[in-house]
Amino acid sequence: MRTPRLARLIAAPLLIGANSIFAATAYVSNEKDNTLSVIDLDKLETVATLEVGMRPRGLALSSDHQRLYICASDSDRVQVMDLASRKIVKELPSGADPEQFALHPNNKWLYISNEDDALVTVVDVDSEQVKAQIEVGVEPEGMAVSPDGKWAINTSETTSMLHWIDTATNQVVDNTQVDQRPRHVEFSQDGTRLWASAEIGGTVTVVDVATRQPIKTLTFAIKGVHPDKVQPVGVKLTSDGKYAFVALGPANHVAVVDAQTFEVLDYLLVGRRVWHLAFTPGEQQLLTTNGVSGDVSVIDVASRKVTKSIKVGRYPWGVVVTP
Repeated sequence: MRTPRLARLIAAPLLIGANSIFAATAYVSNEKDNTLSVIDLDKLETVATLEVGMRPRGLALSSDHQRLYICASDSDRVQVMDLASRKIVKELPSGADPEQFALHPNNKWLYISNEDDALVTVVDVDSEQVKAQIEVGVEPEGMAVSPDGKWAINTSETTSMLHWIDTATNQVVDNTQVDQRPRHVEFSQDGTRLWASAEIGGTVTVVDVATRQPIKTLTFAIKGVHPDKVQPVGVKLTSDGKYAFVALGPANHVAVVDAQTFEVLDYLLVGRRVWHLAFTPGEQQLLTTNGVSGDVSVIDVASRKVTKSIKVGRYPWGVVVTP
């Protein structure tokens, strides 16, 4: 069996900085170490390492920032960490191989991609019960819930589609074709647009939410980097709607895009195999997880400069930030 005993999964921190819990903090999932790295954002250094389940990937925060949800993919569980104690306090039934998930604005319903079973599992985090299981395309991965809570969007890598789930009925009501191997979806803050990255297609498709139709497909070209290396994954949008940042995977760059005109403004060199992104409070800095180099790059948003590299665990994948 792949799933270890609960006792093995509910683990205490390995190392805790005395004052780190009071600072703005980033949590980074390390796939190969079965840990989270804790980064103090005042010091810009790793101050703690926490044991979690097997192959942690997706991370999500409760709306009050008191709980951290962790996709322990090879444990077939979603773990819930109390951030005051930094201990796992419960495990949620997630379906097989949870990879990414998204929390509904009601702070109760967690939409989880089950890559092995072509399902989205909906879990009520309060009752710890499965609310629904929804059939989607082959190899589901990315998940996002619209700011108004109406839509849950799932990407299926093999089917190359975005599946539009009506959260009132938990039924798929529409599908949008995109490029090959869609990995991540991100709503604009006003909920009018959806950005979807396609890893093998090498593109990002911007979709109009009202019509559920593509309005723009972005391509990327980096001098000196072979096009096959350009594999978009994580996308992060500034809250003012002006800019989008796109992690370009083994191209080892983050693209900066004007989110209104869709012009690519810049490419920023970061660590090796960049996966996902998170803003620090106030959006002054952007953090990137770099899987192969085992570090987090810090980007100064205003100057578009990479200012620091922070060593974390092996194969960092997901990242979230608390105030």
